[in-house]
Amino acid sequence: MAGILKLNAISPLADEYFEGYEYGDGVKDPVGIMVRSAAMASYAPGDNLLAVARAGAGTNNIPVADYASKGIVVFNTPGANANAVKELVLCELFLGGRKITDAIDWVKTLKGTEGLSKAVEKGKGSFVGCEITGKTLGVIGLGAIGIAVANAAVALGMKVVGCDPYLSTQNALLLNPAVKLVHSREEVYAAADFITVHVPLTPDTEKMFDAQTIASMKDGAVLINNSRGELADEQAVIAALESGKLGRYITDFPTDALIGVKNAICVPHLGASTPEAEDNCAVMAARQLKDYIENGNITNSVNYPAVSAPRESKARICVHHKNVANMIAGFSAVISATGINIANLLDKAKGDYSYCIIDVDGTPESSLKDKIAAIDGVIKVRII
Repeated sequence: MAGILKLNAISPLADEYFEGYEYGDGVKDPVGIMVRSAAMASYAPGDNLLAVARAGAGTNNIPVADYASKGIVVFNTPGANANAVKELVLCELFLGGRKITDAIDWVKTLKGTEGLSKAVEKGKGSFVGCEITGKTLGVIGLGAIGIAVANAAVALGMKVVGCDPYLSTQNALLLNPAVKLVHSREEVYAAADFITVHVPLTPDTEKMFDAQTIASMKDGAVLINNSRGELADEQAVIAALESGKLGRYITDFPTDALIGVKNAICVPHLGASTPEAEDNCAVMAARQLKDYIENGNITNSVNYPAVSAPRESKARICVHHKNVANMIAGFSAVISATGINIANLLDKAKGDYSYCIIDVDGTPESSLKDKIAAIDGVIKVRII
């Protein structure tokens, strides 16, 4: 019986997708892995491992590039937790505009105070803030979460400017027409009273909020970071908070340096911490993992291209290969030499790697797998 390893607690809604598999946290030599936050850098994948499904969007805890070189597909679940994160961002917009957390902390100090009502009325003036209606929100990154935030902010009466150099046509059509698209982050910084970021951590985005970037923002701007703590240069943020250049910095990634800094609000990584989001992510991850194991279809992979097709032939040959010339010709020649007809062939590339699905009308001999695997540039072959 093939096994699916759980490296974290996963919503039980995923269980039904793995009937017929050994599924649990003690599985040895699995064909698939379900994971949330467990660090996988030290995990030694066996030869049978086909794929890892991350029940969430970020994959920084998985050695994605190394797995790509081994033909191990890494899935994520973009959009499954979008509503949960959107709601947290909306909460943080209000926390950024109004000094609500400071006021609540102050009220706790009043317990036992004689004449409490008068003390409240006298002291509340220290916590005056602004309304968000009519203010400008800048959204950097217009994926599922960024779009949801932008549209909700429009509904709340905010002006919204957005920037995403990778914005797809499909996502653009989901945006409220009132959202103004600009070409650069710099345009967002110059226009926005509030800025929220929804991009992955990459070498290009690490410390994107540095002293120079912050200097280009409006005085008193509120910066909200629910993506990754490393997107911000922590010391630059702290200096900007102390000088008043930043009005607030709200992050879902607390650090020792940020905790206790005036006008820094540290939330304990609650972005997707709702039962609804965890259920959505688990179900989406399980579906994708099962479809790949059983049918070879790839949807929402971070290290291989999206390639999928319905099963209509007797057998399916799945090939992971390097993105180099003449690979398809090589596969076709080897298969044709066996006398089997190719009914359908799909091949797509993503960076240095490609993935090919070949549906054939006959039943391949076991030796065909070895012949394809022997082609220079082939990483992994499966016949399903």
